[in-house]
Amino acid sequence: MRYDLIIFDNDGVLVDSEPISNRILAGYLTELGHPTSYEESIRDYMGAAIHRVHELVLERSGQRLPADFDEVFHGRVFDAFRSSLQPVPGVADVLGKLEADGVPFCLASSGSHERIRVALHRTGLFEHFGEERVFSSQDVGRGKPAPDLFLHAAKVMGTDPARCAVVEDSPLGVQAAVAAGMDVYGFTAMTPAAKLQDANGLFSDMHELLDLLAE
Repeated sequence: MRYDLIIFDNDGVLVDSEPISNRILAGYLTELGHPTSYEESIRDYMGAAIHRVHELVLERSGQRLPADFDEVFHGRVFDAFRSSLQPVPGVADVLGKLEADGVPFCLASSGSHERIRVALHRTGLFEHFGEERVFSSQDVGRGKPAPDLFLHAAKVMGTDPARCAVVEDSPLGVQAAVAAGMDVYGFTAMTPAAKLQDANGLFSDMHELLDLLAE
């Protein structure tokens, strides 16, 4: 393994949450008078922190979302997660192999700490990370595409950013990793490869990741 630390995004990389959360987000925004399709939600918000939703709605409509928007949205998402969320196929095998080989890894997500933990506990992946290797945009104030979150994770884990590899599935996440000076591998299960073209490598099946990291 040529990296000292592997940093995983959460939504869409570890857990298959993007279809669930973006359908709920599109529906809720439409309900509030901001018509949004599922495809538009994926395009505009996938991989972003919740503040991006507020910013884009305000920019486009001149209207602010309700004060309880985050609470209502997350409540709906968490309810759906608890009943139907699944891990990304093959990711438990990847984490297990990294553990067996002694390769350090962590999680760095635009989602809130609560969202991350609900997802990891539901899918049985929490045991691979524990509390000390989970990082959220809440920890740094600025979410992706800013590099802050990835740089924070590397610092806490005691690793030179140049020795880190990031696993991402969103254009915003790829931008953040590049800005942090890290190699990044793009997961194309949901995102067209052309949108992740700045990544060092692309893969569509999680079982392909280990070979990419070892090249």
